[in-house]
Amino acid sequence: MIAMGIDIGGSGIKGALVNTETGELVSERIRIDTPNPATPEACIQVIRQITKTLNYEGPMGVGIPGIAIQGVLYSAANIDKGWIGFNAQEAIARETGCTAVVHNDADVAALAEHHFGAGHNQKGVVMMFTLGTGIGSALFLDGRLVPNMELGHLYLRSMKVDAEGYTSDRIRTKKKLKWQQWGERLNVYFQHIEFLFSPELIIIGGGVSKKHDKFFPYIQTRARLVPAELRNEAGIVGAAVTAVAE
Repeated sequence: MIAMGIDIGGSGIKGALVNTETGELVSERIRIDTPNPATPEACIQVIRQITKTLNYEGPMGVGIPGIAIQGVLYSAANIDKGWIGFNAQEAIARETGCTAVVHNDADVAALAEHHFGAGHNQKGVVMMFTLGTGIGSALFLDGRLVPNMELGHLYLRSMKVDAEGYTSDRIRTKKKLKWQQWGERLNVYFQHIEFLFSPELIIIGGGVSKKHDKFFPYIQTRARLVPAELRNEAGIVGAAVTAVAE
């Protein structure tokens, strides 16, 4: 089945049509800069623009950086705080004319990897982290997703800062960290994650994952550490999958 996937990020909003049985994009991938401020109204107009450009009517899945429960946002990371308490699912459906479902962005990216990528057929505790403007996180137990795991905001007591403020790709760029320096920061974070959750597999996603060979050597975990296979398309693919799964 064909469905639209939308991935709302701190810097860009991306969308495409996806074959939900194969995970392949069947249209061009459209990216538009995230509005500033990234209010619900402004972002939904971008989603409407992508929908019109692709001349699409049908089921749509949307990944948003925040806690999403039944389409309502209860947090907002790297987007406007006006999303908090906002029924995104209802508003997106009304403005686009599409049937819409809304989930946490890291959850939908992890679902894509679970169905089509590095997490396929993996049992036990599997965790995925997307490294970008912030840090998205997701956890699977024997193939079942535990939703809305906001572990990018986990407080690192030894560093006196939350994880995003210490290890996100935005921080790497802002502080002009070398790959080894950043890898050593990630090592602090993932060793803490491992102590708390004992995962058997850790999947690293986000655009920077295509350069994983530059920082993976500095991360020492018992768990197997692998890059996401769908790279930056995971959010779009996973969002589309949720659109036809509900």
